[in-house]
Amino acid sequence: MDNKIDKILASVFQRRFKSITEEMGLTLLRTTRSPILNEARDFVTGLYDHQGRMLEQTEYIPVLAFAIQPACEYITQYFGDDIFEGDVIIHNDVFSGGNQNADVAIFKPIFHEDKLVAWAACKGHQADIGGAVAGGYNPEAREVWQEALRITPVKIYEAGKFRKDVWDMIFANIRYKIVEEDIKAEIGGCIVGERGVKALLERYGISKFRDHVDYLFDVTEKMVRKEIDRIPDGTYPGESYVYYDGIHEGSKMKINLKVVVKGEEIIFDYSGSAPQTQGFVNAPLAATSSAVLLTFLMLINPDIPHNDGIIRPIKIISPKGSFLNAEYPAATTFGNSITGPNADAIMKAFSTILPKRVTAGWNRFLGFTLTGKDPRNERSYVDILFLALKGGSGGTYMADGYDHIGLINCAGGILAQDYEMFEIQDPHFLLKHEYLKDSAGAGQWRGGLGVETIFEIYGENVTGIAFGDGVEEEARAFGLFGGKEGSINNVELRYPDGRIRIAKSKEIIRDIPKNTIFQNIAGGGGGYGDPFLRPAEKVLEDVKNELVSSKSAKKDYGVVIDKITMAVDQEATKSLRGRN
Repeated sequence: MDNKIDKILASVFQRRFKSITEEMGLTLLRTTRSPILNEARDFVTGLYDHQGRMLEQTEYIPVLAFAIQPACEYITQYFGDDIFEGDVIIHNDVFSGGNQNADVAIFKPIFHEDKLVAWAACKGHQADIGGAVAGGYNPEAREVWQEALRITPVKIYEAGKFRKDVWDMIFANIRYKIVEEDIKAEIGGCIVGERGVKALLERYGISKFRDHVDYLFDVTEKMVRKEIDRIPDGTYPGESYVYYDGIHEGSKMKINLKVVVKGEEIIFDYSGSAPQTQGFVNAPLAATSSAVLLTFLMLINPDIPHNDGIIRPIKIISPKGSFLNAEYPAATTFGNSITGPNADAIMKAFSTILPKRVTAGWNRFLGFTLTGKDPRNERSYVDILFLALKGGSGGTYMADGYDHIGLINCAGGILAQDYEMFEIQDPHFLLKHEYLKDSAGAGQWRGGLGVETIFEIYGENVTGIAFGDGVEEEARAFGLFGGKEGSINNVELRYPDGRIRIAKSKEIIRDIPKNTIFQNIAGGGGGYGDPFLRPAEKVLEDVKNELVSSKSAKKDYGVVIDKITMAVDQEATKSLRGRN
């Protein structure tokens, strides 16, 4: 094959695949209706070969790094030869390659000269997916049917013909019309991907296309193997916990990880992790695999192409029946959110061998969905409150953590909502949204700051759904190499009659009265390195910006600041730091 390969053309293919997936993403940003997609960008677009292997992806949120390929491979096997040009297939099922039932994917086969050559796919988080509770999250679920409509692979277009019967059956089981419109947008995104790949095929032909794809896979595999080979051989343990299963007070589920590095290959072994829970605090294998992949990619060369070659040297052992690979018919909606605790275990495992690449702990995710009726237009609404849930990341070597970046599985991808759009789309009046002083873990490189969000709810028939972690003291973002822990999360509802309701991390709160004040604290990330080694000028800057208090500057960083002049008291600081 090497004699047929034009390395420049291979680079052209790789870059064109990437640009096509980005064009697909822009299509979704411009045509979806839900703010979950067009503002928060909770979706992924990708291209896959005829076997369902990843050609390239653009992950607008990292947790979707491995969220389409398993389902695409399953679909190619499921339909076999019963795939035709003009087919459009919908899928969300976590027991056949899906990562979360609310993440619904559209697949479109791409043909050239009557041969199946590739697939275009889009997957996005939908505002509703049926089940017992509106909005896609049900902490009371005990089986899959209580949390979602389970969509195994089904054609909504067959050979170009719209299947109205199938379409109507699916959307008769989904509450909000907006979901229909967003699925149409996903179909449009796939059409954009199809056009781009067809143009390549028409220019270069199937044979050259496939030869260069195989070459790209092999080159990417070599790049990943080279990165792994730089890691010393050995077995590196890491552990973490998820707190509260939504049923048993004080419960916690252990993530037991061994990272085994041998030559150019690496194994992530989760044997000994907690068994699957009775409730929805479980993950399907695709969600756990995505957690591994997105975290490992943070630790190696960021320029490695995202294709099938990435996963070849990586083996994941996650025994069936554990809460990281739950068996049918378990509820699994919380699976994506287990990525944070999973990443904690991975970072801890690598901290001894890649100390300059790992980060301290990230703030645990505490999501809160509000559903109800907007009295301004008598329409139902749902909001996952991406504005409020974005805490801080962990500090790392030579860099502070990112402020208000959000959970690690959506790091940098999910955007906070625009304030005006937030009030236009929801019956909410925003009162406060600010960085939370002293929320970041102290360190030579401090953690990222969390935020405080306060707004008034004037919707009707409002239900709140908490689904997250990080409210327990043990769940604070951990510090590394002398860095201190971040802060915890909290959701508080202040009712008009003066009652205060503090939400558990996983529960449904029904009948929230109009004019309730909602307060959400998303904690900060952990610090990296001894805080007394942080330059006093940087501490002073944070104090002046009201990110760190004078009290914390002295207590945590050993920096004494004159309250009148707002200058560092050099002698007092030297004395204080010298004593510790």
